[in-house]
Amino acid sequence: MLSQEQNPVILNNNWQFVELWIDTIIFPPRILMLIGDNEGKYEVYNPAQQYKLIFSSNNYDDVNSWLLEDEYERVDGKNVANKFI
Repeated sequence: MLSQEQNPVILNNNWQFVELWIDTIIFPPRILMLIGDNEGKYEVYNPAQQYKLIFSSNNYDDVNSWLLEDEYERVDGKNVANKFI
């Protein structure tokens, strides 16, 4: 497991929101994290692979389509950065 100093997701203090996406076809379900930042960059990380970056785009719709194409489903709701600051 990565320490906080090594984790690129934690090091990004510029994030605006986080969405969790799950693949419910397999068990246990796979979970991915979509992080949107203040610069309009959207990145998908896999927490099961030490938060490896697996997809990135400057367009939310592209990321959303990529996740839906791979049959991931969004967990309802977003975690917004200003709730935690």
